[in-house]
Amino acid sequence: MNTVGLVAFALVGATKAIREEFDLFGVAVVGLATAFAGGVTRDILVGRVPLALRSADEITLGLLGVGLALGVSALLANADEHPIAQVSDAVGLAAFATAGAIVAVETGVSGFGVVAIATINAVGGGAVADVLLNRSPFVLLEDVYASCAVLGGAAYWLAVTAGTTGSAAAAACAAVTVGTRLAAVSRGWSLPTAQALGLARKRVDDTR
Repeated sequence: MNTVGLVAFALVGATKAIREEFDLFGVAVVGLATAFAGGVTRDILVGRVPLALRSADEITLGLLGVGLALGVSALLANADEHPIAQVSDAVGLAAFATAGAIVAVETGVSGFGVVAIATINAVGGGAVADVLLNRSPFVLLEDVYASCAVLGGAAYWLAVTAGTTGSAAAAACAAVTVGTRLAAVSRGWSLPTAQALGLARKRVDDTR
């Protein structure tokens, strides 16, 4: 799961940086940040040295994703909006949500902790990448994204609590996460804002 997530998210982050016309170093930084920031945060929360600092293979996988992004962007215009990137993003989200849930259960945190760590592992990298790209973190906007990781983490915890095997619980987490994310993309699902629900006034720009 970790391997799949690293390659997929490095590809997604790097394609975004390429579209913003970052130089090659910037593309690599954004790609690697997308791949590693969530996992590093997860490891810090559970009190262990980040996996990214313990294995050269991790960086190699991240750079592989960056290389794939360069190749895809050379062939396609707006590669970050292409179905390849969108599917990679959904797969990376599911892989990292599952990896986070597995680590959380192994460390003995509560059910809330399992869901929280799964979500942080899944969306932390994307949030950091958006900051580097000078835009509001995608996970905080209307699109159904982080919610998919929340549902996946909850599915993993419920499956483990019900006594299923670790592999079955992992499959459930991955399926729920990637399934809801792809459905949200294809159907245009979004979460309501406070303004849409009438809980806050819409901002009116003063043009006078």
